[in-house]
Amino acid sequence: MQARAVGLVAGFVADRFLGDPATGHPVAAFGRFAHDVEQRVWADDAVTGAAYTAVLVGGAGAAGAVIAGATRRRPILQAVTTAAVTWAVLGGRSLGREAAAVHHHLAADDLPAARRRLTHLVGRDTENLDEGEIARAVVESVAENSSDAVVAPLLAGAFAGVPGLVVYRATNTLDAMVGHRGERYGRFGWASARLDDLLNLVPSRVSALLAAVLAPAVGGDTRRALDVWRRDAPHHPSPNAGPVEAAFAGALGVRLGGVNTYRDRVEDRHTLGDGRPVEPGDISRSIRLADLVGFAALGIAVLSALRPSRRRPADR
Repeated sequence: MQARAVGLVAGFVADRFLGDPATGHPVAAFGRFAHDVEQRVWADDAVTGAAYTAVLVGGAGAAGAVIAGATRRRPILQAVTTAAVTWAVLGGRSLGREAAAVHHHLAADDLPAARRRLTHLVGRDTENLDEGEIARAVVESVAENSSDAVVAPLLAGAFAGVPGLVVYRATNTLDAMVGHRGERYGRFGWASARLDDLLNLVPSRVSALLAAVLAPAVGGDTRRALDVWRRDAPHHPSPNAGPVEAAFAGALGVRLGGVNTYRDRVEDRHTLGDGRPVEPGDISRSIRLADLVGFAALGIAVLSALRPSRRRPADR
């Protein structure tokens, strides 16, 4: 358990200082493989989609289990492999870097560049977004991904080690690829989307709670963040993005949500918060809040990984 905790810390530090690997990213490799498989097996039904999800996520979990088994009695190697996998699945540094890049373009009054860079963070149509809508999209992405790319994998690693890390990231990757609504993936991606919802159920609430507790660090109010979370999150179409985005909205004192246009649909995400409209300067505040949430989640993960084992001593 100590090796697991050390590995999580080392992987977190690597992500903070190095960001995603420049080449040979294992998550990107998994995504390419999953895309190739999907092109071969796709069918417009939920059963095929469920089998696709089960095989790919199960295969990733099996690989993680093999790694965990091979390093179980070798704590140094276990710490190193946990650190490497944690680094690969976390995305906190990259999230902050992409958000800051959009902010830089907004500060330079370069809306076309900001719209193009925003596509690295969101799936919505960015072509006609104004400055305020761009800033809102960035803050929403920072909020949601502070849970998806940092808190959730850390908790998965704390409770299930390397298998938990790879199962979570495989599921989250498939959700991003096929879990969204639309004509092609409405049924095929159903299982990926529901499994991702299940795995993020607890982490999203932990993320929302941490954002509320840490609100004073970005000039916000904890009670207001909790009130917005309780009042507005149930109206959001996502059971997990809703709590986190609502908590961030309350913590930052801004309004998030609203109508988003995607390539194949228009989605009303309700209004989250009762503050002022988002401004470009709020992007930096959201990045700071997400960073604080990430550090707090690391503390929770380490304490969870170091929890006493409940195994009974062997009979003599």
